[in-house]
Amino acid sequence: MSGEFLQELNDEEVFHVDWDKRETVWRLPEYKTFTGFDAQGAVGNMNIMKNNMEVLMQWSNRTRAQNAPPTATVFPQNPVELGDPNVLICFVDKFSPPVLNITWLKNGEEVSKGVTETDFYPSTEATFRKFSYLTFIPQHGDFYVCKVDHWGLTQSLTKLWDAKEPAFIPETAENVLCGLGLAFGILGIIAGTVLFFKARKMNGGNHPRGPL
Repeated sequence: MSGEFLQELNDEEVFHVDWDKRETVWRLPEYKTFTGFDAQGAVGNMNIMKNNMEVLMQWSNRTRAQNAPPTATVFPQNPVELGDPNVLICFVDKFSPPVLNITWLKNGEEVSKGVTETDFYPSTEATFRKFSYLTFIPQHGDFYVCKVDHWGLTQSLTKLWDAKEPAFIPETAENVLCGLGLAFGILGIIAGTVLFFKARKMNGGNHPRGPL
């Protein structure tokens, strides 16, 4: 049995059927507490859909659909702290047909350990999307590349992500800045008070005194 049986709701996967294990795989484990699906029933549904597809192919004179090249984005799952374990996510979207190869590279070398992928999910305009995950420990100077190969591309699509030292102000510097800010604030209050009373004294001296 070739192909994929997937049930979705509001453009989000609810479950798909694993043909090798002949079992239903729920996108979230909580879903199966509300409903159920017999994986064997997907076989009959697939046969119906294959027959329908054959009819559509005959109507179109077996004209091949155009390949839609993918887009790709790479981002970390959590805020990056050097030395703390994290996950890089490569999100590949808007491609067709659902035949795709995703490869991770670290500092130019291919990485296979710690890599997992999702199934193909429906996207917009009869295209597909897919996620690939890489567990890693960000270190300063390391760079990672998500390489995507697809029939719609004339060459591999690559997206670079590099680990950078997070920009932050050291605690000692923060204390100095806070201290300077407080000092300038106090000086401003003192200077304002002195000028206020000095101005009042000068104004009082300018008014002529009347007869007693």
